[in-house]
Amino acid sequence: LLTLVESGGGSVEAGGSLRLSCVVSGYLHNTPCMGWVRQAPGKEREGVAAIDADGSTTYADSVKGRFTISRDRNNNYNLYLQMNNLKPEDTGTYYCAARAGCYYSDLDPALGYWGQGTQVTVSS
Repeated sequence: LLTLVESGGGSVEAGGSLRLSCVVSGYLHNTPCMGWVRQAPGKEREGVAAIDADGSTTYADSVKGRFTISRDRNNNYNLYLQMNNLKPEDTGTYYCAARAGCYYSDLDPALGYWGQGTQVTVSS
């Protein structure tokens, strides 16, 4: 059983940066695929970024070049999302996931483990 807890969300102006963290608790006997998903008000969840067991990363086109996903293999695979040059359309609740898919568009809320989310608000 894994528990994921996100933090680092907040309110920023367009062009600003935030770094989201996802602390993973529980035993991981091998390297999991992990990722970030966001949900804007009134919209469906959208895969943002993912990292597979080998460390390969994928990103939604809307965030490519601005967001970077990473994880700490020495610290129970805690997951991070560095978000730069934020835009108002990045506003939403951001969720981290483990064992829910290895590609950003494959992250499935019916699979794996998910955090409770952290709110990101970007003003213009």
